[in-house]
Amino acid sequence: MRLPLILAAILTPAVAAGETFQRPIPAPQTAQAELSYLAASVIMLLALVAVQWLVRRR
Repeated sequence: MRLPLILAAILTPAVAAGETFQRPIPAPQTAQAELSYLAASVIMLLALVAVQWLVRRR
């Protein structure tokens, strides 16, 4: 029973040691992403106008 405990105590620091944190490099925004954002913005505005129109009619 002692041998596994001693072995675990010896090997645990080696396993627990990690590499240093490296900041992620942000990817540049692509034309596809800009187009998707534009489409989502237009749809959101249309939805807000539709809600305003429905609420005003009430």
